[in-house]
Amino acid sequence: MTSQPTLTEAHGGHQDPGDPGTGSGSGSGSGSGSGLQAGLKNRHLSMIAIGGVIGAGLFVGSSSGIATAGPGILLSYALVGTLVVLVMRMLGEMSAANPTSGSFSAHADRALGPWAGFSIGWLYWFFWVVVLAVEATAGAKILEGWVPAVPQWGWALIVMLVLTATNLVSVGSYGEFEFWFAGIKVVAIGAFIVVGGLAVFGVLPGVDSDKAGLSNLTAHGGFLPNGPGAILTGVLLVVFSFMGSEIATLAAGESEDPQRAVTKSTNSIIWRIGVFYLGSILVVVSLLPWNDKAIKDEGSYVAALDSLGIPHAGQIMNFIVLTSVLSCLNSGLYTASRMAFSLGERGDAPRAFARTTGRGVPRTAILVSVVFGFAAVFFNYKFPDTVFLFLVNSSGAVALFVWLVICFSQLRMRKIIQREAPEKLVVRMWLYPYLTWAAAGLIVFVLGYMLTDTEHDGRETVLLSLLVAAIVLVVAVVRARLATSRSREEVPAA
Repeated sequence: MTSQPTLTEAHGGHQDPGDPGTGSGSGSGSGSGSGLQAGLKNRHLSMIAIGGVIGAGLFVGSSSGIATAGPGILLSYALVGTLVVLVMRMLGEMSAANPTSGSFSAHADRALGPWAGFSIGWLYWFFWVVVLAVEATAGAKILEGWVPAVPQWGWALIVMLVLTATNLVSVGSYGEFEFWFAGIKVVAIGAFIVVGGLAVFGVLPGVDSDKAGLSNLTAHGGFLPNGPGAILTGVLLVVFSFMGSEIATLAAGESEDPQRAVTKSTNSIIWRIGVFYLGSILVVVSLLPWNDKAIKDEGSYVAALDSLGIPHAGQIMNFIVLTSVLSCLNSGLYTASRMAFSLGERGDAPRAFARTTGRGVPRTAILVSVVFGFAAVFFNYKFPDTVFLFLVNSSGAVALFVWLVICFSQLRMRKIIQREAPEKLVVRMWLYPYLTWAAAGLIVFVLGYMLTDTEHDGRETVLLSLLVAAIVLVVAVVRARLATSRSREEVPAA
């Protein structure tokens, strides 16, 4: 274990102060290309924070959760939502005190040691480049249905190229695209909740839905038709749809007022999860019986809209899902490149990753992330049931690993902040350290429960993710030991 760094040290953690890019993680770089720039406006950050919670998984993955747990899926979402709120509070505490493009990876570097920052940073980057392929393929399927003249792989290529170009122009262009993508998602899901809620209470003009009503929560086998155990199974099905809530803390490093942006996004996480997840799912299971065949065949949101007699419900939802996919792709590329930038800045990746253009864009980090994303897309089309399935499963539990590392980082960072700069504790974790330990315990419990899940590939996902994590961790430890031995050899010469 290395000696404990202080908050006043360079943003690069274990990077030498004289190395290029030091401190640019804070968004303080100038137009000379020496680092990232503050190109994100407050409205960008606000919408990124809101939209980051609404992933495509909410629209397309909730049907399997409803089929498994019935109306009790609300408890699954509430349980995971509570966990995310706690984790985001911890991350907000650390990021408000020290905003940086590396977010939790940079915090882990300082709090736990370079091995932790290296390991979780590369695992997170790996997760998002695989997500690029998943989302590009999902978007391509929708677009091919609309314009079949262009093959699916062609649409995937077009989508990836357009969003790559967007990210290469400037961080402001990323923010502008994400502002509108997220805006469409927010308006759509808000309208769905309002319209569906009116229908549930029988006050929606022109709609006669004979299936709608709060009685659907208990009338078809009870609130927990498949027993209390289904709540935990539901947790496994919905937990990964929350990944992305931490993006706002990465983006804050390139905002006009990083501390304010982090504080605002952290404080608003409760209502965002409450409204967009619990609110919309409550509307779905109130509009239709949980065991209605249409939920599984058409998807939960499409089935809910169809039950209201809304014309072209399927195409409307496809447009919303496409917007969510493009938003996830846009943010995934941004997130992967910024994590690669931070790793390069700290010496955990090639130094070229930390170089930026005159507009403050980490071009090399973006292009390398895209190349791996394209490779994953190729594997998806060429070897979907072997190589690509391995990539998806081996990155599946990374979200839980990230959250666990955030918990342990916060336990140590709180003491560092209190000792070095207590005035920076503008966001505080509730009931520290008890709720932090409780959150860590819940994450470990979920990982353990996944090992018992063979029906939904939970066991395979955890084991393969642990395998990849172990490989990255071994590389981190070997690097640390080699660096230590080199420094010892250089001491006599000095």
